[in-house]
Amino acid sequence: MTLENVIRRTAALIICAAVCVGTAGCGKSEKKADETKESGPSARVTVDGTKFMVDGKQLWINGVNTPWINWNDFTGSMDTDAWEQTFTQLEADGVNCTRIWVNCAGENIVRLKTTGAIKNINENHWSDLDKLFEMAEKHKIYVMPTITSFDHCKGENGSGEKWRALLTSKENVDDFAEQYVKEFCKRYNDNEYIFAVDIMNEPDWVHENEECGQLEWDDLSYFFGKCAATIHENSDMLATVGMGIIKYNSANYEGNVIADDTLKKLTGDDNAYVDFYSTHYYMWQKPYFGFPFNVTPQEFGLDDTKPCLVGETSNDDSGECGYELTEKYEIAYENGWQGLMVWMERKEDGTWYEYGLTQAATSAFAEKHKDLVYPLGK
Repeated sequence: MTLENVIRRTAALIICAAVCVGTAGCGKSEKKADETKESGPSARVTVDGTKFMVDGKQLWINGVNTPWINWNDFTGSMDTDAWEQTFTQLEADGVNCTRIWVNCAGENIVRLKTTGAIKNINENHWSDLDKLFEMAEKHKIYVMPTITSFDHCKGENGSGEKWRALLTSKENVDDFAEQYVKEFCKRYNDNEYIFAVDIMNEPDWVHENEECGQLEWDDLSYFFGKCAATIHENSDMLATVGMGIIKYNSANYEGNVIADDTLKKLTGDDNAYVDFYSTHYYMWQKPYFGFPFNVTPQEFGLDDTKPCLVGETSNDDSGECGYELTEKYEIAYENGWQGLMVWMERKEDGTWYEYGLTQAATSAFAEKHKDLVYPLGK
């Protein structure tokens, strides 16, 4: 080998070594970046006693209801632009959580046989929810998805009758938990901006109203317990039930139909429990059950073992209740409630009902209590 060839080969080896070292260095850098991302603070909401926590810091639900843009939004025809606009608006106004009905009624999503057994599930539903929860993560706004409502049970014939057949059959309930709830958990557990699954909206009316079948509480509570157990066994999400009135959520009245011992006894499953109470309140209830905001949850009638929030209430009842909405958020916090979520429906002009009132209240609370509304910072 000539001297010239030796020099060329030596130079090539030096260059090769340098490239390898550089590549290894880049790999370590990329790995370190990934590890940093993975080890960053978790946005997952957990429960500690009677408080909501995120990464070891308290979270207060400065919330709203944006239940639907169009009834049964998530069947494959989701109005993506309208939902994006909504999340953008909520983010700007200090809202950190919204409750959305991902299945309003009927069989557009879960299709049933006349026996109440599941026929199939609309796959387009999942595609729409993919987009919805991606928006939540993008805007860092928690979502409480409501997966059923008393509306499912309305009507003498057709869909309502099928849903009542589902709810009164343990076999059908178990299948719903397996096919729908478990699949929901499997698909979305990695999204930490799903605050909690609201198993049913206001089941009180399924029990009380003739048009909904006046089902027994044992059947309904079995459904809640089975769904809650499935959520806890297949995800890190929280579970709750949006009770319409405290009448069925308190030992002071007709008993707590979602109490731990009730759900566990009916299902035989220790994972059958709700993580917090989400009682709804409107002023028509005052003569019967009092007023919740200027008393503690326990004084209102809830037990002292779980966080309590008001999952629905009016944003425009200051004339009746004697408090402006901004005051209502503040006194709820001062009295130990862990959140407040006002009800708003979408109007024909594309705005949310009395949004100016909501905007003023949530913005004021977020400004005054930044650390509670944004425990991970903003």
